[in-house]
Amino acid sequence: KHILNAQVSIRAPCCKQWFDCAECHAEKSDHCLRRTTEMVFLCKKCKKAFRKDMTEYDEQDEYCPHCDNHYVLDALEPKAALGLEGEDARVDARMLKDDRVKSDAQKSIFTQDLSSRLG
Repeated sequence: KHILNAQVSIRAPCCKQWFDCAECHAEKSDHCLRRTTEMVFLCKKCKKAFRKDMTEYDEQDEYCPHCDNHYVLDALEPKAALGLEGEDARVDARMLKDDRVKSDAQKSIFTQDLSSRLG
């Protein structure tokens, strides 16, 4: 819930449980996350675990060794947003208004000159 685009889960060396981030570990555990130089990852794409030595970490280590999933990405964190609830606009477009089209405020079916249409 803290990182929306997490590509791997990390195994905490202190309690041997899987978490998406250090904040998730802090919420669910009663102890601090222990630091280590060897980390264990679980790829969310291929569901396989792998180890990485963080002392010798380089650019090619940013990919899963099993499926080449690039798991080192800029984190997308959830943000508060206001939205409009309704039907899918592709199905029902009545809620959409095109601001490029200027509407006449005085326009009414009673004020229009429809004499040319009458027979």
